Amino acid sequence: MKSDALRRPLGSFLPDWHPPMRPGPDIIPGRYVQLARLDPLRHASAIHSATQDDPTIWDYMSNGPFRTADELRGWMEGAVASDAVFYAFLPADGGEAFGYASFMRIDAGNGVVEIGNVVISRAAQRSRAASEALMAMVDWAFEAGFRRIEWKCNALNVASRRAARRYGFAFEGLFRNHMIIKSRSRDTAWFAMTDADWSEIRAAYQAWLDPANFTGDGLQTTSLSAATKAVVARAEAAVRAG
Repeated sequence: MKSDALRRPLGSFLPDWHPPMRPGPDIIPGRYVQLARLDPLRHASAIHSATQDDPTIWDYMSNGPFRTADELRGWMEGAVASDAVFYAFLPADGGEAFGYASFMRIDAGNGVVEIGNVVISRAAQRSRAASEALMAMVDWAFEAGFRRIEWKCNALNVASRRAARRYGFAFEGLFRNHMIIKSRSRDTAWFAMTDADWSEIRAAYQAWLDPANFTGDGLQTTSLSAATKAVVARAEAAVRAG
């Protein structure tokens, strides 16, 4: 009789695994948006102008709000010097930056990266350009060879939790008393997608971004949430099953 040790599951064997390159191209292009490496001198004023009319954008962030563009620029200078890789979001057809996000907690050895520090002006939120910006980051990471992309947010941030599922991230759990942000306790909601989910999510992204999915007035015919709902449901069922 084989011993219990020999019968225990050990996970998928990955003999050909090679760590992906770290994020960092100067430009990540898109149909409606262009992502450019964040440059405090080039982008701080535009992003400050785009976000200053709604200080609630910063409610669940560890930074902000910023009274002046110089204050935001100072924070950006520290951010771009960190291990995270930040990108500014700009309209593909020209115009000023309307937000930014980062690849952070980069663990290339295990093929894991988080998309975080997401700030998008209220006027641009849920626009095609803003949506594609985050899709482009996901696309870059999986095409580069990452196996898992994470999304984490304050558990009270309903909009961010909704956005995570809209993009195809599955809820994996709640980390209680995880952080102290701006002198307040934070529970963290944890979401992720894996390379096993990617082919279906990528097809959903492409279908949603297709100009044929939008009316002449710019209204979507099929929502991104509807397009990613099935893969998110399966992933969350797998998480619950353990």
